[in-house]
Amino acid sequence: MEWLLHTKRSLIDAAFCINMDAGEPQRKNGKRILRPVQVSEKGIFYLTLETKNPGGHSSQPSKNNAIYKLANGLIRLEAYDFPVELSDVTKSYFASMSSFENGQTGEDMKMISANSADTGVVNRLSRLPYYNALMRTTCVVTVVEGGNSINALPQSAKATVNCRLLPGTTQEEVVKKITGLVNDPQIMITVTIPLIDGSVSDLKPESLQKVEEVTRKLWPGIPILPVMGVGASDGKYLRAAGMPTFGISGVFLDVDDFRMHAKDERIRVNDFYDGLDYNYEIIKAFSSK
Repeated sequence: MEWLLHTKRSLIDAAFCINMDAGEPQRKNGKRILRPVQVSEKGIFYLTLETKNPGGHSSQPSKNNAIYKLANGLIRLEAYDFPVELSDVTKSYFASMSSFENGQTGEDMKMISANSADTGVVNRLSRLPYYNALMRTTCVVTVVEGGNSINALPQSAKATVNCRLLPGTTQEEVVKKITGLVNDPQIMITVTIPLIDGSVSDLKPESLQKVEEVTRKLWPGIPILPVMGVGASDGKYLRAAGMPTFGISGVFLDVDDFRMHAKDERIRVNDFYDGLDYNYEIIKAFSSK
């Protein structure tokens, strides 16, 4: 997609894009609960944290150990939570979804959608990974490499950190924050894949109406709601290039059992076939006059 935009833009230029690989419908406790329309997604960039030292033989260890030094920096990163920042899209999501949650979680979602700054509310919702990702920018270590031999002191250690930024957050401010958290000049911080970020796409009433018509036909009674994607899709390249992009996948995923990119990633068989039917109807709806 990025190559097409830079070299063959005329082949894909359009008033808007329907992205079938984003905005997955949501299931909870076996029940289909939501038809999202992804109108934005978090920005993503990668950086490495790396430290080096002369090494030596493992029989003569010193406190200046590359792996320990890197690990201490990562522990400081782990302990930090970026501040909660809600948009109109995420507040609307929490308000609507509060009716599908039981007890305290449902009440917390109502309160956070009303701009509650209550620490207890924030802390309880933050323990649930998806809700935490909706509320704040996140940075997490995903790969660690270190050492060169089982009987030698490590001469280097390196970690890859994946950052997912709320719309409006800049790469520069996140790198500055991480540098301050790590607080060690011997840990080199390098951006390896820079941020690609786009604005929120404006969902026109006529487009929303087509989604509503198809959803009522195939999945009657399921609410439709604009959402922010916490992952990443090729839609980010289009939004960054100024093309409104809407994620409207037809395949339901369980909000409490999210296995995307895991070795046991899977979907239900009936959801696969239902998704094909939905995608067909959506394409037909948007291609008709």
